[in-house]
Amino acid sequence: MATISDVARLAGVSPSTVSRTCSDHPSISRQTKEKVRRAMVQLGYEPNFQATSLATQNSRTFGILLPPLEYEAYQKNFYLEAIRGIGLFCNQKQYTNTILTGQSDEELLQSVQSMVKSGRVEGFILLYAREDDPILAYLQAEGVLYVLIGQSKKDLEDTIYVNNDNIQACRELTSMLIEMGHRRIAYISDEWQHNYAQDRKSGYLLAMTEHQLPIRPEYILESSGLPEENDGKLTALFSLPQRPTAIVASDDVLAMALERVVLSLGLRIPQDLSIAAFNDSLFSRLACPQLTSVNINAQQLGIEAASQIINHIENPDLLAAKIIVPHRIIRRASCCPPPPEET
Repeated sequence: MATISDVARLAGVSPSTVSRTCSDHPSISRQTKEKVRRAMVQLGYEPNFQATSLATQNSRTFGILLPPLEYEAYQKNFYLEAIRGIGLFCNQKQYTNTILTGQSDEELLQSVQSMVKSGRVEGFILLYAREDDPILAYLQAEGVLYVLIGQSKKDLEDTIYVNNDNIQACRELTSMLIEMGHRRIAYISDEWQHNYAQDRKSGYLLAMTEHQLPIRPEYILESSGLPEENDGKLTALFSLPQRPTAIVASDDVLAMALERVVLSLGLRIPQDLSIAAFNDSLFSRLACPQLTSVNINAQQLGIEAASQIINHIENPDLLAAKIIVPHRIIRRASCCPPPPEET
């Protein structure tokens, strides 16, 4: 059975243009509509006229997708700040949005499918990016407009995304620790399956390689949750004959949890262990000592994502944009040079 993506490929237009042709949207020229309809006839494609009719009536609404993760993920300030940025831009343009999530991929996918089939939204902003995501695969197959906050490793040419340069950010953060005198630096992530965490790990590895420092597998810990005080992996890390003198954490909530574990082991921050993290949320300033952190400007990520999806709703033939939002390192008390015997 032909899909909307097949029609778009044959007609040489975007999937959203095909969708708007089905609803006879006035933003599509007569020539383009004729070209799309010829492709539909050639492929035997039959549009869902009920859904496209509803989409025409609700053309100023899009969905926001939160990742289908455990509750702890939503304690991270990033999602709130990104949604706030989206809301600020939508208010100016008089668009509305609906937030969707679920306990699992299957539950979230069902919600997305229901909204797409009913035609209640014209597209989605995904607040996350990860490989082999069934929700993303569904949106691509159906030709539904979407914008990623983050970056997909596949289909880069056709994907609209808003992101930070996470590789460069972690490269700079790790290099800062190296310039302080640290040589034994660990990297820890609690969301390793997300592309941002993979990119930050790549930046860490790049900085270590550039400074000709050894990369020790035992210094790289990747999990799918926050560490507990009795976390065996962390206890093993700090029990090594040459334990790390600094740690790069992929998120400041993870860094706060890490602080608790470190203190329970009798280590001092930053005298015995420097910690640097990402996101620069309120948690960075509530930590004791306050965290050195990379400000990724989450609110601006949301603003840019909302701008892109609205631009593409109103101008379906725009090329897929790739927006990089700048970052900056905020230095605080959680980092200092290592003691002389540890250099």
